[in-house]
Amino acid sequence: MARIKGPKQKIARRYGEPLFGFSKALERKKYAPGQHGRTRRQKLSDFGIQLMEKQKAKYTYGILERQFRRIFFEAARRKGSTGDNLMQLLESRLDNTCFRMGFSTTRRGARQLVNHKHVRVNGQVVNIPSYLLKPGDRVEVRERSKSLEIVNHSMKSSNPKRYSWIEVDRTQLSGKFLHYPERADIPENIQERLIVELYSR
Repeated sequence: MARIKGPKQKIARRYGEPLFGFSKALERKKYAPGQHGRTRRQKLSDFGIQLMEKQKAKYTYGILERQFRRIFFEAARRKGSTGDNLMQLLESRLDNTCFRMGFSTTRRGARQLVNHKHVRVNGQVVNIPSYLLKPGDRVEVRERSKSLEIVNHSMKSSNPKRYSWIEVDRTQLSGKFLHYPERADIPENIQERLIVELYSR
């Protein structure tokens, strides 16, 4: 299974944002990692800024380069704003939707739930985290998986956040992907315009 490896909190500190979820390390060390992290004042070129924004999006959604590139070109193929389409496709991934529904406290945990066949879409088991949901698709935790400690802990510990494009039944551990989200409703701090400019070079 392709996945992002390495020290995740160092990556988060490099970008100055909790890309992998809340971290005490990021709160304590609000500077870049490494020997010169406190004093480094690096001036980035336009290309460097665009590249960092793409990397930030990849780390946030847990996607590697080849898959991200495929999603981008699918977004460019669709009608409308390429940047908005890109964010909508990223949000419609099955692992991300499971995370938004509260089945896991992190996207990485949601990805593992999907990989281990604990999730069904429209009544069928789907173990592909990158599966793109369509409006009207129903997502649920399998009946025999509802007793999993990781799922119950997540549902009890996480503050239920409401998103306009999904509805969730927390008692039944199920939900519905209602429609593609508007960009203004997506809470991620990503400037997709810079990513579009990068791929347009």
